[in-house]
Amino acid sequence: MKTIAALQAVVTAAPFDGEPSDAELDAIDRELPVILADVDLLDAQIMTIDRPPTELDQQRIRRARRRVLAARRDLANRAVQAGGAA
Repeated sequence: MKTIAALQAVVTAAPFDGEPSDAELDAIDRELPVILADVDLLDAQIMTIDRPPTELDQQRIRRARRRVLAARRDLANRAVQAGGAA
């Protein structure tokens, strides 16, 4: 029986260690307010999956949507300011 072996060298230049790079961690830190606002919105929406939303639920969802929009606006403004200053 013949064995099957790869005839080409490994394509990746460096082994992947499974950890995020410093640049990726910095990007996550910058986007963390948006991520947390999205989680809050999902929590508010999930609470109303199996029942009709009450007025309080609708208010909670509206507030969460506004927080998401504000966090995205702030992130976009920081990106523009950082790009303009460079």
